[in-house]
Amino acid sequence: MLRIRIFLGGCRGREISKLCALARACSSPRLVSNISNTNVNIKGSAIETEYKIEEATLEWSAQAPPSKPNPFHLDLSPKDCPVSSYNEWDPLKEVIVGRVEGACVPEFTIEVKANSYEKNWPFFKEYGGKPFPKEFMKKGKEEIEEFCRVLTAEGVTVRRPEILDFSEVYKTPDFSSRGLYAAMPRDYLLVVGNQLIEAPMAWRSRYMEHRAYRPLIKEYFLKGAKWCAGPKPLLSNELYDYDYPIQNVAQRHELAFEGKFVTTEFEPTFDAADFIRCGRDIFAQRSQVTNYFGIEWMRRQLGSDYNLHILTFKDPNPMHIDATFNTIAPGIVLANPDRPCGQIELFKKAGWKVVHPPKPVISDSHPLWLSSKWLSMNVLMLSPTRVVVEKDEIPIQKMFESLGIECIKVNIRHANSFGGGFHCWTTDVRREGTLQSYL
Repeated sequence: MLRIRIFLGGCRGREISKLCALARACSSPRLVSNISNTNVNIKGSAIETEYKIEEATLEWSAQAPPSKPNPFHLDLSPKDCPVSSYNEWDPLKEVIVGRVEGACVPEFTIEVKANSYEKNWPFFKEYGGKPFPKEFMKKGKEEIEEFCRVLTAEGVTVRRPEILDFSEVYKTPDFSSRGLYAAMPRDYLLVVGNQLIEAPMAWRSRYMEHRAYRPLIKEYFLKGAKWCAGPKPLLSNELYDYDYPIQNVAQRHELAFEGKFVTTEFEPTFDAADFIRCGRDIFAQRSQVTNYFGIEWMRRQLGSDYNLHILTFKDPNPMHIDATFNTIAPGIVLANPDRPCGQIELFKKAGWKVVHPPKPVISDSHPLWLSSKWLSMNVLMLSPTRVVVEKDEIPIQKMFESLGIECIKVNIRHANSFGGGFHCWTTDVRREGTLQSYL
């Protein structure tokens, strides 16, 4: 029941008396089923009238729909979430492994030129925008399928991205391009705790790569994971330094030392593979694809639970930190001897063992279009005492064995040619272990 009091008297009373008349006019059964004048009191010059409305039903009003629970709201404990990974070495339980199917050679743009060796430039000029050579596509696929079988036999759940045709042209107001591949999930997706972070990558050929991973990410989100993406970049001409000199290695060394790269600070960009996780400490490098703007975005996104450190290396062509620097167990870090780290004392003072891996043995004649030979140290730790390593890289196998680490030997030489080792070809979704400090 709705009780209405109307006071008659004075100028305000006259105004309200009009409302009273309006209320009476609206009291037809069509609008209000029962409205009655139940009480009139005279108080001085004012008349107080009470109306009781027992029930009001408007013809045009629809019945309110019943309340339904939000199907996306999950009351889960952290242990129920399928996504949980804080470092590079805790026992591995679930992993995403990339695909070579649908891969397309990137067009020879400024960012590709700055991230490739001069000897490979003719390859990009000839094949840019076309599929990779059939022999490498076929053998690369076979090698990665075998890698997946090995992981499954080791008790690891293997997930795969969607198969897409990356040769299709797409266009934005700022550029048009063909794609690259969904071969290297480590480049695109960073897992920190139960959070999935999509990278705003700097290569135009990777602008649509998220489409291959979106079904998996949605699935993980619906099972309790957190999901965020870096700001989608414009990748307009302002992001690239078109005057960046790329004539020789010595010049690149000098530019990197001065903090100059082919990407500017126009907008935040980063590849997830420029970050290495070590519990509460995460290490990043400014590279040809990751700028300081992107690193600062990551720092704020991670919040106060994590310490983000920027490392520098003597590297003329920095792109992805995991073939230069990799934490493989509590207290052990692999450091590339050809690319010394300017902050290595941080680890030595903390009592860490700094291990310099031996030179790779891969032949000079084997094509590595998008990487260096140091993919030999781009390994995947299954636990602090077990590692997946290239079958032919015997020197680094002996190094791991000297550290008490068992080697699971797998051949992915043709898959290497697409730009990654075991670490690049994967993103670990779930590892045992909790968030800890190791430094």
